[in-house]
Amino acid sequence: MRRSLVALMSVLLLAACGGAKPSDPGTLSIAATAVPHAEILEHVRPTLEKQGLKLQIRVFNDYVQPNLQVDQGQIDVNYFQTKPYLDEFNAARHTKLEPIAGIHIEPLGAYSRKWRDLAQLPSGATVAIPNEASNGGRALLLLQKAGLIRLKQADNPLSTVRDVIENPRNLRFRELESATLPRMLGEVDLALINTNYALDAKLNPVRDALAIEDGKSPYVNFVVGRPGSSKDPRVVKLIAALRSDDVKAYLASKYQGAVLPAF
Repeated sequence: MRRSLVALMSVLLLAACGGAKPSDPGTLSIAATAVPHAEILEHVRPTLEKQGLKLQIRVFNDYVQPNLQVDQGQIDVNYFQTKPYLDEFNAARHTKLEPIAGIHIEPLGAYSRKWRDLAQLPSGATVAIPNEASNGGRALLLLQKAGLIRLKQADNPLSTVRDVIENPRNLRFRELESATLPRMLGEVDLALINTNYALDAKLNPVRDALAIEDGKSPYVNFVVGRPGSSKDPRVVKLIAALRSDDVKAYLASKYQGAVLPAF
């Protein structure tokens, strides 16, 4: 009885000390948003399985939890974000996540259910933009490129609505969570939507966007992890699979220009 009690106490002590289960060398967990990130990961899954690596793909519909769970060690890496967003997140949350490899570009687009052309936007039109600093600034840069506004610093990726110094159409801005923007299309005149959410809402960025970033966009989507993750053999295999000619061909066939390779 006493021996059993000692054994039980030892188990509890190990649990209390946070004895984390060592990483499985044959499995890699990765957080991703559904479209296109999880779809791309599903595409490379068979290739990686042939190399002895099993992917555990965990799909999220927000931009916060994938970073928090990687930072806390609950998930190995994630694949959903641009470097400007990551930099902003690290600064705000005091995390030290690192970009490992750039995979693709999702051109941000401006969409409308009410108007077929930006020239039709009336004075006082309501424009919804993402409420995260990096994506909000990105949206404003696109509106500036389209000639709708002028910003205090023409190339500042973290511009806010307070930096709009010329607004000839008196556009009214609504800053909303990125994931909700497709659902708001019927309630606003224009919405600036990240391509992953646009695709998920069955919007075709090439056909439906009234304005869209070009292939020179600096907003590359990265695989991200904790410091040192880039040397993990499992991550090395993942990056090699994602940055392959096979994935280039898949992006071209599947997304028809809405998702562009960044390698």
